[in-house]
Amino acid sequence: MKSHLGRRPFSAMELHTLYTGYIFSDQLLPREQAKHWHFWLPLFAYYTGAYSDEIGHLTLDDIVTLSNVRCFHFHTHGKIKSRFVPIHDALFAAGLDPYLDFLKAQGHTRLMFDLPSKSGRYSEKVRIWFSGEGERAGYLQKCAIPNVDQQGMKTAISSLRLNFEQQVRIHAIQANSKDAFNYLMGFKEFSGSLFNDMSLLNGILQNVRQINPQLHWQRFIERHH
Repeated sequence: MKSHLGRRPFSAMELHTLYTGYIFSDQLLPREQAKHWHFWLPLFAYYTGAYSDEIGHLTLDDIVTLSNVRCFHFHTHGKIKSRFVPIHDALFAAGLDPYLDFLKAQGHTRLMFDLPSKSGRYSEKVRIWFSGEGERAGYLQKCAIPNVDQQGMKTAISSLRLNFEQQVRIHAIQANSKDAFNYLMGFKEFSGSLFNDMSLLNGILQNVRQINPQLHWQRFIERHH
């Protein structure tokens, strides 16, 4: 892809299409090599605003409770700051706790244990699966969403961060807290290291719109041809 292409967030219709696509349906595609991260990573990306590389690095130890709020601790990205992001209720509704139990029972520590790294980074593998490469169609194409629209704007896995940013910006402004917005995004504009009001942060984050309340990890692993 040409690097001058601008990124855009997904439209509401595209989000609906993505999160009702075959990964989130009851249908296993022929020759589909289903991985647990195929289900979880697009959800984490939408509900946390984290980059796929940060999500790939998450371990069980990165799930922490601060002031009664369960959070992900993202701390592996050079360009953006370490931060605690409250876990959206939609992730619990999608079966996060049973999945964590499954990881512990299997002896895995990384949440995306079946996502391999390519030259030390997880994002490369995610990009190819999500956006395709060469002749190989990605999840986007299989959902009939173009990588580049008529205006020359590009969609990719990182577009989900833009969707998160749009929504968090609005709710942080309503809560009169630019700091909460900058903190959740990992922006340098937040000067401290820890945001001190977890309930405010959680209140803002829970306002991120839930997409497809029907989806569940159990349903994902029970899919059949």
